[in-house]
Amino acid sequence: MATRERRLAEFDGHGEPPEDLMVQVLCEDHSGTYQLPFACRFVDGLWRNSKTGGRIEANVIGWRLPSGR
Repeated sequence: MATRERRLAEFDGHGEPPEDLMVQVLCEDHSGTYQLPFACRFVDGLWRNSKTGGRIEANVIGWRLPSGR
């Protein structure tokens, strides 16, 4: 649990980000937490790959602005 809480603290976005904002997301499944290796957008209530527009099927538990912004 300490690792989950530490990683979640690094993803400090609250609520949903604006639709035009590319963000990094933290996901969780039965194996633990992981960051997707591509930027995402929250569009019409769904998380999507910002490049392909494909829906993110994972359980997104946090988001943050990309590093360097």
